Amino acid sequence: MQALDTTGWRSALAGSQMLFVAFGALVLMPLLTGMDPSVALFTAGIGTLIFQFTTQRQVPVFLASSFAFIAPIMYSNQTWGLPATLGGLMVAGLMYILLSLLVRLRGPGFIQRLLPPVVVGPVIMVIGLGLASVAVNMAMGKTGDGSAQLVDYPLAVIIALASLSTTIAVAVFARGLFRLVPILAGVLVGYSLSWLLGIVDFSAVGKAQWLAVPTFVSPEFKLAAILFMIPVAIAPAIEHIGDVLAIGSVTGKDYIRKPGLQRTLLGDGLATTAAAALGGPPNTTYSEVTGAVMLTRNFNPQVMIWAACFAIGLAFIDKFGAVLLSMPVPVMGGILCLLFGSIAVVGMNTLVRHQVDLSEARNLCIVSVTLVFGIGGLLIGNQSFSLQGISLCGVVAILLNVILPQSMADKPETAA
Repeated sequence: MQALDTTGWRSALAGSQMLFVAFGALVLMPLLTGMDPSVALFTAGIGTLIFQFTTQRQVPVFLASSFAFIAPIMYSNQTWGLPATLGGLMVAGLMYILLSLLVRLRGPGFIQRLLPPVVVGPVIMVIGLGLASVAVNMAMGKTGDGSAQLVDYPLAVIIALASLSTTIAVAVFARGLFRLVPILAGVLVGYSLSWLLGIVDFSAVGKAQWLAVPTFVSPEFKLAAILFMIPVAIAPAIEHIGDVLAIGSVTGKDYIRKPGLQRTLLGDGLATTAAAALGGPPNTTYSEVTGAVMLTRNFNPQVMIWAACFAIGLAFIDKFGAVLLSMPVPVMGGILCLLFGSIAVVGMNTLVRHQVDLSEARNLCIVSVTLVFGIGGLLIGNQSFSLQGISLCGVVAILLNVILPQSMADKPETAA
């Protein structure tokens, strides 16, 4: 019995460590999009529990805020408001569930045929590059759209550079577990410097209670917001498959077969839908946690259940949420200069790793049009319905891939 208790305590400690690894990215996303970080903590915990239940506790992954949705959520919030945005995110979660059904019916290869690297790569690049101006504006102490100066420019640049430099230094030079928390390190340094420079307002922290229920928000369903958000699910779905393959390579198991890609996609979709129903950001599997699993060699999914429970517990500490909300804009802006660029590099790497030949006219057309439509902000439609940015370029990339004929080199060989 004592040995069992010891094992339980070790799992709990390992779970807190996994949450520590995911924490920086987990809370940064809701802070950027105007969501409540306490709600994000709660829905990350609930989403992870849903995923673990759906996959029969076989895959050691933790689910939390998806960065792929930052730009669409920002735009949707400004256009239709947060409740309508949440409704669109719920439907985007249903797209995962639909994909899981298609995988069950037609096999995992179906998604690869529908969304090959030449489609996914440029869409992911748009997600990162489309946000470059937001990162720079915030680093200069402005709002994301640059409409107002929140922090004096000289102080803002100092804080942003400190956050950025720390994040880069930890990512490149740190060893062991510390190498997995560059975002958290950048936040801590930037926030501390902001406090020393006297630009952190702690009045809300003083007014906050110690314990309180997170401020949940109910979704509303508007067709325009739903149609805008649905195509955004393309990139996170592909990212999910990559993360499942990555954790499988770490543990030496084939999770595509058991519990099956259909179960992991279903778990992710249910987690995202549940999160949006409560006012939280959509969930995705976290590569940082996969790195921590590889480093610690702790492959027990029970650890992720503990991490989820700790996240849910933190969500009810109101003062903790108030501290997060008091974070100055330049802290996040400095980190985002690296983060959004990193997302774009993931898209580039998708093209390079799969050896997409951009000298082929077909591939060149798909990538070029997708990038310009997405980054340029082309809008098609009217006030009641429109496609723009990531949503538009995702649809265009898929359509071009279906319509344009493949070259003979890309076609599968047939038996003589």
